[in-house]
Amino acid sequence: MSRWEPNARERLVRAALDLFSEQGYDSTTVAEIAERAGLTKTTFFRHFPDKREVLFAGQDVHSRLLAEGIAAAPATATPLGAVTAALDAATVTFTPEQREFGPRLSAVIADNRELQERQVFKHAGLASAMAEALCRRGVPAPTAALAADLGVRAFSRAFACWSDPANRQTFTELARQELEELRAAAAALG
Repeated sequence: MSRWEPNARERLVRAALDLFSEQGYDSTTVAEIAERAGLTKTTFFRHFPDKREVLFAGQDVHSRLLAEGIAAAPATATPLGAVTAALDAATVTFTPEQREFGPRLSAVIADNRELQERQVFKHAGLASAMAEALCRRGVPAPTAALAADLGVRAFSRAFACWSDPANRQTFTELARQELEELRAAAAALG
């Protein structure tokens, strides 16, 4: 096993998703993931605390990009305008190579309650990052929380659509569409 080959983290993610898809999440061990990636178990634990976290490897990056997008939004942007800028900023992580992961990732998560719970925590973390960034812009906390929640819903729905092999729209287009639909739905509440 080559310990110093590049892209160890990405290789571990790919190996984990392959194994989870082939034999199920519960039946897959960390040792098997490391072996499939051509790495050691120790290397796995340098990158991830457990096998569950390998599927949520992008959360920190997404949180940072979303917060940076809000911070970079024009000073005149409304809270949802700043959330739109955040969703645009997150687009850099949604590459064609990543697109193939979507359906398999969703299927693995859908088949496991523990992973479904972890996904809820991921979404809460993304919402928190956006709400905090909005508050730093002077947006009142309740408004920031609601805008962030709508942003996470748009993010999640856009990811599901973007992952569909039949869909050819960009993540940015989808996220903007989803956020606009959610904005209209919120306005219809009266």
